[in-house]
Amino acid sequence: MIAVAPPPKRDYLSYSAVRTFQGCPLKYRFRYIDGLPEDCVSSSLVFGSAIHSALEFFFSQQLAGEEETGLDELLAVYQQSWRDRSEQEVRFGKTETADSLHSLADRMLKAFLASDLTKQEGRIIGIEEELRGELSPELPDLLGRVDLLLETDDAVVVQDFKTSRSAWNEYQAEDQSEQLLLYADLVRKLIPGKKLRLQFAVITKAKSPKVQLLEAAFDENRLDRTKRVFESVWSAIQSGIFYPAPSPMQCPGCGYRRQCDAWRGNSNIGETPYA
Repeated sequence: MIAVAPPPKRDYLSYSAVRTFQGCPLKYRFRYIDGLPEDCVSSSLVFGSAIHSALEFFFSQQLAGEEETGLDELLAVYQQSWRDRSEQEVRFGKTETADSLHSLADRMLKAFLASDLTKQEGRIIGIEEELRGELSPELPDLLGRVDLLLETDDAVVVQDFKTSRSAWNEYQAEDQSEQLLLYADLVRKLIPGKKLRLQFAVITKAKSPKVQLLEAAFDENRLDRTKRVFESVWSAIQSGIFYPAPSPMQCPGCGYRRQCDAWRGNSNIGETPYA
């Protein structure tokens, strides 16, 4: 099934929208043009969002001068976020349950509170800060949110919170820095004259969680290449043609399987269990 739709009227673009189109143009149409709700949501998405909410609360309290935010408060924020996001069906992995993920959250937030991440370098100037601005004359504005913005004497730090099944290394930080590069490009237009630093705060989803702070380079060449990719994707979106991209990695966990002819008509896709 190839869906044809009028060019979208959205006056902005997001990183997640571009990634969705790259993964499956038809899914992009269902989500961003038709505005269809997904029938289910992955447990990893709900869990990651809930951990982010707890970290956001911690730094908001710190910014407000509250120095003693404890585990019980963070877990309460985590639980509320979980309830808010799990109104849809939550699709769990093979060995997961809500209780096992809540226990994991307890361990991860304990590890966070015991780590140096609670004592960030510099002054907090933004938490879940919304950014909007031009990347290129060929594109609508980019809209996004930065988890944490910090200012030091000579730099602005753009920091992203990540949960991961395993510890990262410096090469993974560089590989994952594309989104932060784009956000940092918007930040430097708002706060000119300062060096930009990109950071990932990583907490592993493990029996004994590890907490890491890794930096990635602000690479102008990679930033320019990413902008060119966004221009190509936007041109394809403007064509109004949205085809499915069947994949055993994406399709089994997709929340649009009910609407998708490619899923219903291809028995090979559905044989892969969600994990």
